[in-house]
Amino acid sequence: MRVIYTGGLNMNLVEIRDVTKYFPVQRGFIEQIISRKQEFVRAVDGVSFDIRKGEILGLAGESGSGKTTMGRLCVRLIRPTQGEILFDGINIAEVEGTEMRNLRRRIQFTFQDPSSSLNPRLSIGDAIADALRFQNMGSPEERKEIVESVLERVGLAPADTFYHRKPHQLSGGQRQRVVFGRAIVLSPEFIVTDEPVAMVDVSIKAQLLELMLDLKKELNLTYLFISHDLATARHVCDRIAIMYLGKIIEIGDDDQVYEDPLHPYTDGLISAIPVPNPKIQKTGKVPRGEIPSPIDPPSGCRFHPRCPKAFDKCSTEEPTLKDMGNGRCVACHLY
Repeated sequence: MRVIYTGGLNMNLVEIRDVTKYFPVQRGFIEQIISRKQEFVRAVDGVSFDIRKGEILGLAGESGSGKTTMGRLCVRLIRPTQGEILFDGINIAEVEGTEMRNLRRRIQFTFQDPSSSLNPRLSIGDAIADALRFQNMGSPEERKEIVESVLERVGLAPADTFYHRKPHQLSGGQRQRVVFGRAIVLSPEFIVTDEPVAMVDVSIKAQLLELMLDLKKELNLTYLFISHDLATARHVCDRIAIMYLGKIIEIGDDDQVYEDPLHPYTDGLISAIPVPNPKIQKTGKVPRGEIPSPIDPPSGCRFHPRCPKAFDKCSTEEPTLKDMGNGRCVACHLY
């Protein structure tokens, strides 16, 4: 099922350069009078990484680490507070109007919950055709033909039996296939998938992952695969980036990261993956406690309050993402 990326290793389709996204905290009238200091949720804080053309980059971490915000920034669903987001050499953080509208054909996003991302009043066919109408592509008859072809491609066949159905008439797996269909109808080059199999049963998960990989091969797609499930990410991704509290703390080829994790947080996440053999003893420790508030993150290394290997320097000095060679990078004072 897994597709290994082998070509164009030096060709970056997406380049994230020191991207930050702060959200202002909404306060009540009394709180504003008492304190005039504006607070911010530091969802993404100085992140840099590349996505190579034709690969699947996994972005993993606990809930609240900033993964979804980073994914939305990559396709300019939201604007960064600062930094550059380069897609095929174009800084989409600054693009406006018609140019951005044209770029929308090339970049797409699939939301985690298809039930909330699909309009319950629209038929499945109309939901997929919406993008074609927005881009003024084809006549109504041509759009219907394109949509039926897409439905067949994502496994909703025969297409005419699904075209006029409403989202509530489909199963969770079928709705997720519709979401994939809506993403590929404009023949994009880059798709961000936010937890694409989190809302389905295990039996359906494998089918959807296989569909995702088949579409990648057929359409020459590049993916950013957002997931909290490291076991799933390993089977589909070429490289893995680990995110914690708005920061990338480790990145590397999937086998390197899983077999020899460098950062204690990565080691803890891998230790939390269930193993079917009870005789296997894991050496890593699951991170204690909960992820801190992004409004007031810890000083120094943001993971140090939960880190079993923390020492004095960790609480005062923030580590930078260091190149360890062979495509490995880690942000940790142990190195």
